[in-house]
Amino acid sequence: MAGIINNSTIDFLTKLSKNNNREWFNKNKNLYVAAHENVLAFVDALLSEMRRHDNIETRNAKDSLFRIYRDIRFSKDKSPYKTYWAGHFKRATKKLRGGYYFQIGPGETMAAGGFFSPDTKDLLRIRKDIDMNFKHWKKMLADKKIANSFGELKGEMVATSPKGFSRDNPAIELLKHKQFYFSRSFTDKEVLSNGFLKQMNQTFRNLRPYFDYMSELLTTDANGVSLI
Repeated sequence: MAGIINNSTIDFLTKLSKNNNREWFNKNKNLYVAAHENVLAFVDALLSEMRRHDNIETRNAKDSLFRIYRDIRFSKDKSPYKTYWAGHFKRATKKLRGGYYFQIGPGETMAAGGFFSPDTKDLLRIRKDIDMNFKHWKKMLADKKIANSFGELKGEMVATSPKGFSRDNPAIELLKHKQFYFSRSFTDKEVLSNGFLKQMNQTFRNLRPYFDYMSELLTTDANGVSLI
């Protein structure tokens, strides 16, 4: 059924985590196909809901979902398969910044969104804005919709103060960020509930005030003139 994650989908991933090898996978390809189709249907339903409140460039679930096969070329872990489904939604046009990411798997389900790898120019613009508008940033990050859904801002940070910013800056902990994203975990019980689609959609929707602010910041100059 579209919009619902089946018990069998989570059960397949649980079994895969205990039998992460090509022989077992090939023998149980039918379980994979059924789980894959279920997740595709869920993601298409989620995408339909998200288009009600955001402009998404990703065309459909097939474009969104990553392959379950792991790239093991440079990994010590040679397990050939991921034990979760993962995908992303890309916002449309150059003026809409930020991206959505999700995972679905036993004990590994999450929704995330933000800026995972801003380029050098964008990173500097973000840091300058934090420096100039720290009070606004604190208020934005404390917004109930964001704080209650995600908690604190996440992402990799530099060890010391970034170049051009004092270590005594009141916003130094925020300035250290190299990534600026939020993430929320879900229990297996939540994933298997009839309301999970609505919950996931609302979680992503709660990011809009943050995305709107960042889109304005990264596409206009100090005078509001378009940079793109």
